[in-house]
Amino acid sequence: MKLVLASGNRGKLAEMGEILAGSGIELVAQHELGIAEVAETATTFVENALLKARHAARASGLPALADDSGLCVDALGGAPGLHSARYAGGHGDAQANIAKLLDALRAVPEAARGAHFHCSIVLLRSAADPAPLLAEGRWHGRILHAPRGAHGFGYDPVFLDPALGLSAAELEPLHKHRISHRGQALARLRELLAQSA
Repeated sequence: MKLVLASGNRGKLAEMGEILAGSGIELVAQHELGIAEVAETATTFVENALLKARHAARASGLPALADDSGLCVDALGGAPGLHSARYAGGHGDAQANIAKLLDALRAVPEAARGAHFHCSIVLLRSAADPAPLLAEGRWHGRILHAPRGAHGFGYDPVFLDPALGLSAAELEPLHKHRISHRGQALARLRELLAQSA
């Protein structure tokens, strides 16, 4: 099954390609087809994923896969949430986003540093698909006081998985893919695809 992936995020592209390896799904990044990113103007992760998938499916004529995800911090009322990639202003500036997050949490005690990553993934068979496949995942953890680890991307260096005692950036990629919000959502999507085959 050939799908256009409605994302320009290189970290996300690599991660989704690794997670879906061997699934029979071939991903083609939208930029490879000359498709520009669409403005994410919705107010929920699901709606943003639908916007991106419909845009990519319409422009390519292919089925489309889109994810919208973010980091939701309890002490910040769920922020950065939908605005995770642009939290510090520029799109995808992970270092600036992390610096802003740690600054916002400077006075927040350990017990109140709970957070979760959320991922909503949508698969459209066509731009007009009336029944998109939707899969979601959540990865609960805490925000560290300083970055740790060299793997992953985005907020991974400051997101601690309490059960493992490791940041997302300290996990080997294959281990992260099994437990992460995106890994959970893609596993669920594969189940949905199998059921609808």
